[in-house]
Amino acid sequence: MTMIVTRFAPSPTGFLHLGHVHSALAGWKRARQAGGRFLLRIEDIDGTRCRPEYAAAIEEDLRWLGIDWDGPVRVQSRHFADYRLSLDRLAGMGLLYPCFCTRAEIAREIAASGGAPQGPDGPLYPGTCRRLSAAEREARMARGDPFALRLDMAAAVARVGALDFEEEGRGRLRCDPARFGDVVLARKEVPASYHLCVTHDDARDGVTVVTRGEDLLPATDLHRLIQALMGWPEPAYRHHALLVDAEGRRLAKRDGALAVRALREAGRSPAEVRAMAGWA
Repeated sequence: MTMIVTRFAPSPTGFLHLGHVHSALAGWKRARQAGGRFLLRIEDIDGTRCRPEYAAAIEEDLRWLGIDWDGPVRVQSRHFADYRLSLDRLAGMGLLYPCFCTRAEIAREIAASGGAPQGPDGPLYPGTCRRLSAAEREARMARGDPFALRLDMAAAVARVGALDFEEEGRGRLRCDPARFGDVVLARKEVPASYHLCVTHDDARDGVTVVTRGEDLLPATDLHRLIQALMGWPEPAYRHHALLVDAEGRRLAKRDGALAVRALREAGRSPAEVRAMAGWA
């Protein structure tokens, strides 16, 4: 029987809050009850928002809560070379193209065309730079024009065909990655996207069950596509309900009073905080 391997993968853009605790405990309990492994990953690829002091606080708060992990912590910003190799493989398949459009230019083109189809993350990219010739792309890169790398979604979907994934408690769910359009997989300020890094690291670390919030359920379609393109194993998924505040809004880093750090300073015990996060 395959050993259960789960993970908790926060971004260090603020202090750990109760929503994070709920998610961490979901993966930790899943692994520990099965005699498996629980991993900690720090997803700090966005250097403009992530801070090392928050990463250190995350580890400290988890230990205080009694949540331990197996092996060293995976810190994504130390492994951009790994993600570059994956981007190179996708480029070698002819599935990436440089996009020179700024956000303002994309918005103007969408407005001029009367709108764009909506994807899970907003209006879909209209494909402007996908239509550039190889010569035009090379000329713009040669003169130093900044660019992002986008996935040619139509070509990628055609390459792998129909996809689905196992959602624990719901069975096999059909994927529709095309609804994301030509997503960005790398840009100057973030050398590799969340979608690429998370699927790479789950495969590298042998994660067998991805436990995370239901807000990330749509992204699973895209992650399955990347896994299929790269030949990476397919984990099972369990997307749990999100914790909400008294007004029904999902907990976020702006809810400072519900940060583990604030609750500790207010005299709450680890057991009380775990209970507040939905785990007695």
